[in-house]
Amino acid sequence: MRYLTAGESHGPQLTAILEGVPAGLSLLKEHIDIELQRRQKGYGRGRRMQIEKDEVRILSGVRHGYTLGSPITLVVENRDWKHWTNIMAIEPTEEEEVKRKVTRPRPGHADLNGAMKYGHRDMRNVLERSSARETTMRVAAGAVAKRILAELGIHVASHVLEIGGVRATNVSYESLEQLKDVTEQSPVRCFDEEAAGKMMEAIDKAKENGDSIGGIVEVIVEGVPAGLGSYVHYDRKLDAKIAAAIVSINAFKGVEFGIGFEAARLPGSQVHDEIIWNETEGFRRRTNRAGGFEGGMTTGMPIVVRGVMKPIPTLYKPLASVDIDTKEPFAASIERSDSCAVPAASVVAEAVVAWEIASAIVEQFGQDRMDLIKENIQQMHRYTKEF
Repeated sequence: MRYLTAGESHGPQLTAILEGVPAGLSLLKEHIDIELQRRQKGYGRGRRMQIEKDEVRILSGVRHGYTLGSPITLVVENRDWKHWTNIMAIEPTEEEEVKRKVTRPRPGHADLNGAMKYGHRDMRNVLERSSARETTMRVAAGAVAKRILAELGIHVASHVLEIGGVRATNVSYESLEQLKDVTEQSPVRCFDEEAAGKMMEAIDKAKENGDSIGGIVEVIVEGVPAGLGSYVHYDRKLDAKIAAAIVSINAFKGVEFGIGFEAARLPGSQVHDEIIWNETEGFRRRTNRAGGFEGGMTTGMPIVVRGVMKPIPTLYKPLASVDIDTKEPFAASIERSDSCAVPAASVVAEAVVAWEIASAIVEQFGQDRMDLIKENIQQMHRYTKEF
């Protein structure tokens, strides 16, 4: 499976075209809208989330509630477009006041590099597309992927581990359902209630100072069969694909699985997961320090992946920059932004991980029909249990 997104932050709409989604998948508008609404929540979001009430329109690839196997077109309209119709118009204009030209790049953003790459003298041409608004359609695509996984008994959840140096310590949940129930009620999507309060205080302080803060999110996936991915080809290693998907999210700068970077500080005896076996479950791991992966393939244990999000580069106390036209130093341009988007980013991370896993399953267990995929994956579960 693959998908392509299109659209600018303040353009008329955002679009995604999904190719390779199997036929026979139950898919309704509300399946996607629920995920879009989750993305818009979160303590520290800016005024844009009060303007946009994202809802999807499914324009192709679905009939009477089931996918057809043909490309699926998803559209989300930008309600703020009405205020930007002249600035973002398709038709040419010579009126400089209409263009609202941006010539002052923000440190940490794609502005300057993107302008150099495409030769833009107006960096609005860059920032409109490099905006995290694009992740709306990645969440929409991820919602479709989660429908595939749900029908196969595979479940995905995410939560926030850290914001602005405040780290959750009480993250002992009994099930993914419990994790979901608690974090969906948390303004910062954190399981640890005490830490959540301190995270909100950190966000408030950053906002008061005209600053921004980042954090760490974690995605967990349960029910994935062993052997998904590849040890044979470097570009088919599933953990590598997931890692690439995580760092492709706006402002994400790092990724780790299981105990991750902690493995560098421990001896092998405290890193690798001992193998056990019983008649009920077959082969298992005693622990899950590897985060569900060995050799680029799933082990059958829960997939645990974390991503590091840097603070958003748009600041209300802007850093020093240089105007690309005059070459004079200036405070960087300010665009409307959030003081912290980590809670929303956890939903995006959940979506991109779900897509990579669903894509790998479709590729490995049958590309065209959900019923055949179900049969093949059930057979794989039986095989690995009896191995």
